[in-house]
Amino acid sequence: MSRMMLRQMKKHQKGVIIAVKKGGELGRRIRDMGLVPGTEITVQGRAPLYDPVALRVMGSVLSLRNNEADFIEVEVQP
Repeated sequence: MSRMMLRQMKKHQKGVIIAVKKGGELGRRIRDMGLVPGTEITVQGRAPLYDPVALRVMGSVLSLRNNEADFIEVEVQP
């Protein structure tokens, strides 16, 4: 399995969050949304200009801006 930042994932790709590489207020906000290491995610889609990205997380759909997705490392499942 390969690792990449969430921003680089394609539509319908699945993966598991490995790390949130941001501290402070933004890192706390990301973690508060349930995006913590070990969480399975699926990229549902992207806006026409690729920002934001829609994720399926624990049965819910969540939207993230690319500048937030840049800090989330994911191990992509084949």
